[in-house]
Amino acid sequence: MDSRLTVTYLQQDIIWEDTEANLKKLDAIVDKVSSNTDLFILPEMFHAGFTMRPEKIAESGDGKVIRWMKDTAANNGFAIMGSVIIYDDDAFYNRLSLVHPDGRTDYYDKRHLFSIGGENENYRPGNRRVVMEVNGWRILPLICYDLRFPVWSRNRNDYDLLVYVANWPEPRREVWQTLLKARALENQSYVIGVNRVGEDKTTSYAGDSKVLDFKGKTISEAEENKEGLVTSVLSLDELKAFRKKFPAWKDADGYILLGVDY
Repeated sequence: MDSRLTVTYLQQDIIWEDTEANLKKLDAIVDKVSSNTDLFILPEMFHAGFTMRPEKIAESGDGKVIRWMKDTAANNGFAIMGSVIIYDDDAFYNRLSLVHPDGRTDYYDKRHLFSIGGENENYRPGNRRVVMEVNGWRILPLICYDLRFPVWSRNRNDYDLLVYVANWPEPRREVWQTLLKARALENQSYVIGVNRVGEDKTTSYAGDSKVLDFKGKTISEAEENKEGLVTSVLSLDELKAFRKKFPAWKDADGYILLGVDY
């Protein structure tokens, strides 16, 4: 089995609360994605922006956005990941979906809701930590504010790649970059942070999307304040060799999170 994973991520300028316009724009961008891509990653709420009006945007799990993701994955032969505003079980969720080329869908509901911005008043938090798989790679997908909570991100020797999709504001960009590096180092894992650019009604975003390796070294990064695609190739063999040579993970503390489904 090929131990390499080719990942393409989009540092996107999201059109505010306009699903149709965003999907139309994305159709043109998808045509430029590398044909070797195994996993295509979009930012948090890529179809609408970080809105606190989910009742205006939300769809069911088989709505137009998920259908677009399924069509895109099937037509291009890669898995696609991004967070979508979903209405399910009488509540709104900030739900990260991973759609595979064969139509299979995995999902994770954002655990840490940004109460400072009222997200907790408009969305229901998730209680499942979900490790997903693409081409033999174990992936832990998380969303934006989750980045500030290291226990939730902790590698239990059960993932190879940690992904954060985000709408992370420009004024706190140094925090974003510092924590991404910290998560790579403490978890001995590849880390990908995919953030948006542009502006919404109240906030500006610089992007700072990047891929870091298991030593915290930046492998690739998007251009500041500019929409664009970036492709990186990750090596599972190199990750395993490093974790074998420097097995700090063996000395990690065990822990149990109450009220969480593993």
